[in-house]
Amino acid sequence: MENSEAQTTNRKISKRIYEQELNKMQIELVKLQEWIKHKGLKVVVIFEGRDAAGKGGTIKRIIQSLNPRICRVVALGTPTEKEKTQWYFQRYVAHLPAAGEMVLFDRSWYNRAGVEKVMGFCTNDEYWDFLRACPNFERMLIRSGIILIKYWFSVSEEEQEKRFLSRIKDPTKRWKLSPMDLKSREMYEEYSKAKDEMFAYTDTKISPWYMVDADNKKRARLNCIHHLLSMIPYEDLTPDSFELPPRKETKGYVRPPLDEMTYVPEKY
Repeated sequence: MENSEAQTTNRKISKRIYEQELNKMQIELVKLQEWIKHKGLKVVVIFEGRDAAGKGGTIKRIIQSLNPRICRVVALGTPTEKEKTQWYFQRYVAHLPAAGEMVLFDRSWYNRAGVEKVMGFCTNDEYWDFLRACPNFERMLIRSGIILIKYWFSVSEEEQEKRFLSRIKDPTKRWKLSPMDLKSREMYEEYSKAKDEMFAYTDTKISPWYMVDADNKKRARLNCIHHLLSMIPYEDLTPDSFELPPRKETKGYVRPPLDEMTYVPEKY
């Protein structure tokens, strides 16, 4: 079960140390971004795990200082009626990166091996077809030149319960708790079994899963980002600092009267 998978060290890390380390890594992420663009790399990073495991928080810290034209997040909703008739991987393929891009999947094609399997949203044949096809699909991606990195955020049952309660109390986070999340809480063991079976088929040498002990959010974020940076060798292409040239003097331009503009009311 999940709580036995996590190391459950849950050691505290000071806010000062956390912010210092995060700032250093975000600078390195910018360097990685520029290297990906310069070399025309195609990078896919998958974030999977239980509800409230901390995937979204980690993704948020990764993209915080990055260019959305180079690094983008894909978080697909429920498939449409048309998409349900397509090849299962088809709607995900449409979001794969071009050269010079990094795509972060906040949940991915592994929905079929998790929520769809446990909640009965796919047939048994569809489920087993996915487990057989997925390693071949990922092998094709990798052979096409895509760098594929997969993270599983592991959180204990006790910690997940704390985070659910915290979301209920916080009006800005309450939207994160869907009826599906609450249902998953009742089926903790079923999700554990589905995850174990998924790993048995898809944790391959060419495309391994990397476990993130996520009982401590701050440590999980730092550990995951540090590992991501280690997975792609890159060089520092940061431009040298320079001075801004003086502004050119304006000739003949007359600005319209400011009182003719429509301003946002100054409430503060």
